[in-house]
Amino acid sequence: MNIASKIESLLFISAKPMSIKQLADILKVSIKEIEEAGDGLEEYYKNEKKGIQIIKNSGKYQMVSSPENAKIVQEFIKDETTGELSRPSLEALTIIAYRGPISKIDLDRIRGVNCSLIIRNLLLRGLVEVKFDNKKNETYYNITFDFIRFLGINNIHELPDFEKLSKDDTIDRMLENIQKEI
Repeated sequence: MNIASKIESLLFISAKPMSIKQLADILKVSIKEIEEAGDGLEEYYKNEKKGIQIIKNSGKYQMVSSPENAKIVQEFIKDETTGELSRPSLEALTIIAYRGPISKIDLDRIRGVNCSLIIRNLLLRGLVEVKFDNKKNETYYNITFDFIRFLGINNIHELPDFEKLSKDDTIDRMLENIQKEI
């Protein structure tokens, strides 16, 4: 089992830093194994002068862009956060608006693709917010007041057919069936 490869994949798709304990729990290995592999990845990216790096802070790892590329990344993010939303971003935002708070895994299942980059973009734009549920050990996304204000409505319930669509259990049944298959 290549722990470093798995850590790398998890950090790549994660929209936020991941704790050593969280990585150890997910990969079902010891904290020491996570630290050794994580520190090795951190060193590798630093020495190889890659476009991305792995940083460690307060017992958490995160994949970030290299400081040498900061200017180009900032220009890209500016374009991404000021331009029009893509169709996939609008789809994800609609799902979050009508079904939120929603977990990333449920959003991914509904859309059928990994939504990490879309969520990141929506977070950067201030259209969605993230909350962590300690009891379920899961991250949930919901729309922000800026999103509501941007639409010119006073309440999320003013969205077209909100009551009908937010209560429709078709998606819930679909997610339950997917969960059973897993």
